[in-house]
Amino acid sequence: MFKMKTNYTQQEILLLTGTTFSSREWSEKDSNKENNLSDREQLEEACWNGMLPELLPEVYLQDEDHKMFLWQIKECKSFIEIGLGETPDSVEARFSIDPYSFLHFQLLS
Repeated sequence: MFKMKTNYTQQEILLLTGTTFSSREWSEKDSNKENNLSDREQLEEACWNGMLPELLPEVYLQDEDHKMFLWQIKECKSFIEIGLGETPDSVEARFSIDPYSFLHFQLLS
């Protein structure tokens, strides 16, 4: 009998830009390649290249039962939002940690 999995894990991570963490040199060291990317772009590229567990080992959730994939990186004014999950579904706005999403619901309360 095949049982469909209905519960899945999603995770959002906000990385503030304009900080010493975000301005670190994240690009791969390659002497033949010039790096013309901004700090924000380097951080995003590092995330897309699979460095998230190394960058944030205490935040990145991963175990055998919940295989997490990076589905999106959203650029905002002062942070980048990283969307992880077992499936590419988006987080409901009222449960999001993105201030642009949940502030609307806060005002309605």
